[in-house]
Amino acid sequence: MSKIEKLLTKFMGDPKDLTWDELIRVLTHYKFKEITKKGKTGGSRVKFVDENKNIINLHKPHPRNIVKQYVIKQIIEKLKTWRII
Repeated sequence: MSKIEKLLTKFMGDPKDLTWDELIRVLTHYKFKEITKKGKTGGSRVKFVDENKNIINLHKPHPRNIVKQYVIKQIIEKLKTWRII
C-alpha cells in the first residue's frame, strides 16, 4: 500500500488525529488547489477549488493542527455529492 493509499484510508476512516497537512495532501490528490486570500481579511479561512469549480471552504485549525471530525465528514459528503469518491 502506498503512502497516499494509507492516507486516504485514514481519511475515510473517521480519524481523530488527521493533521491539516494530511488534509491538504488528500485534497491535492483529488485535484483541489488551495486559493489563499491575501491581505488583512484573509485570516484562517482557506478555499480549495478543483477544475470543475467545486469549492471547499475551511478554517485552518488552531491552536492545534488537528482537523475536527465533523469537518472531515462534511468534506467526505461533498466529495461524494460531486462523485469524486
